[in-house]
Amino acid sequence: MCELFHCSLTVCHVGTRKFQTSWNNLDLFLNESFPSGFQWATSSESFKVEGGWAEGGKGETIWDRFGHEHKVLNNQTADLACDSFHKVDYDTYLLRGLQVDTYQFSLSWARIFPSGHKDTQSEEGVLYYHKLIDALIESGIQPVVTLYHWDLPQALQDHGGWTNQSTVEAFKDYADFCFSRFGDRVKTWNTLSSPWVVSHAGYGTGKHPPEIKDYVVASYQATHNMLKSHAEAWHVYNNKYRKTQGGQVGIALNSDWAEPVDPSRPEDIAAADRYLQFMLGWFAHPIFVNGDYPAILKTQIEQKRAECPHSAPAVLPVFTHDESQRIHGTADFFGLNHYTSRLVNHSDGGCTPGPQGVGDFQAHVDPSWPSTASDWIYSSPWGLRRLLNYISIEYLNITKVPVYITGNGMPSEYSVDTLEDTGRIKYMRSYINEALKAIIEDGVDVQRFTVQSLMDGFEGQQGYSERFGLHHVNFEDPDRPRTPKQSAYFYSQVVKQNGFGFPRDDLSKVVHIHPNQHPKMLPPSEVPSKSKVVNEVQI
Repeated sequence: MCELFHCSLTVCHVGTRKFQTSWNNLDLFLNESFPSGFQWATSSESFKVEGGWAEGGKGETIWDRFGHEHKVLNNQTADLACDSFHKVDYDTYLLRGLQVDTYQFSLSWARIFPSGHKDTQSEEGVLYYHKLIDALIESGIQPVVTLYHWDLPQALQDHGGWTNQSTVEAFKDYADFCFSRFGDRVKTWNTLSSPWVVSHAGYGTGKHPPEIKDYVVASYQATHNMLKSHAEAWHVYNNKYRKTQGGQVGIALNSDWAEPVDPSRPEDIAAADRYLQFMLGWFAHPIFVNGDYPAILKTQIEQKRAECPHSAPAVLPVFTHDESQRIHGTADFFGLNHYTSRLVNHSDGGCTPGPQGVGDFQAHVDPSWPSTASDWIYSSPWGLRRLLNYISIEYLNITKVPVYITGNGMPSEYSVDTLEDTGRIKYMRSYINEALKAIIEDGVDVQRFTVQSLMDGFEGQQGYSERFGLHHVNFEDPDRPRTPKQSAYFYSQVVKQNGFGFPRDDLSKVVHIHPNQHPKMLPPSEVPSKSKVVNEVQI
């Protein structure tokens, strides 16, 4: 394995180019503040927290169907989840306690258009989001809204979902409606969040709903239509709402950082770049570079088709000239969801479908990296700084838009360090500091950091066994009470200090909380009228 942690100078390769960044000892902690006006956020996703799965006329989603077919750990469902559908005041209270200025949440498409189409509008669903947005603004918290985070209306999936071109028009109508109803107060929109996961796990491996195992055609077609959907939504906003509402629209792309196993081997350097192009570039290149897929992705697929005439491992759709022009430049910011890194080496993938097979690479983790409750998230915070530099050079060297970190966090296991989540604090502290280094030392224009997530929730296949929350949710209690974890106090102090502009020793005191310091649990949905914080930490 390559030496990652104690080099004084790292050479990072971007395609055929390379850039040098002085890291000045990767372990060095930067005790400085973020720039004035930096935005601190936390987040949630509709199907993970809302509950009320069939209330107010809401339609069924693919995750509802998945849970009801007993395909989630311990047969758990998102039917009630955190019951946020009935707890707007309670959740806003928690946000005020964190002192964040931004809350990113996703809308449930099926709660607004039960069938996915505009002719089936649910006004009760619309009123729920009105109430949430108004409560945030009254608390001085900026709402950031994601239009789509994985929970496609089942009615659309019954007609092919993201592989059907008609979904593009349906998404355009849905976006148009949301802009018209909420855009007077919502000034930042993510069209899609982590669409790579939808293509990869939903239509490639089939581990997520809609459980399609087709990494030859369906996965690439889903990406194709999601990119077109994103572009159509951006153009709707740009043409109809930007002048009067003055907001911004972007997309939240997820990506690991890929480090070559042996940085002295050109083969591994090229393989690490292919990893990034098959993950991040698949979506970012059309939007931020030239309206088309990365050249290496197209070349690699064509080579495989030539090598495998009887079992082509991938079929990449082609954008028309007009489609490319319509996609290119459709982002007012670069949204990034980032959680972990991989060590990558060259490997002949043969005729095997999927990114590793088609991309001719193998991905690994260093056994020394701290693990988490997830089998895919390992703590490697230095990767965030390298990825931010890569994004700045690869995608933002011509189109100068800011980077928003739209998701970063790690899960802990249920019942393990439930409230004293020191592992999460170490993870957050390191990743936030790497973002600070990218800003202060490298000049990357990062303007927001979003910690995932406000509270524990329904984590897909893993149900309630993995906990990403800053607040613990008791899923055994029908009232779903929330309790701040140690990480909530830590994050509130980082927000209050706007970073780490105080001695390192003081930081350890901030996060040292005795069990008897936790506040008495509030009754659900009840907020003291004069409350400003969840709890004062004794330093």
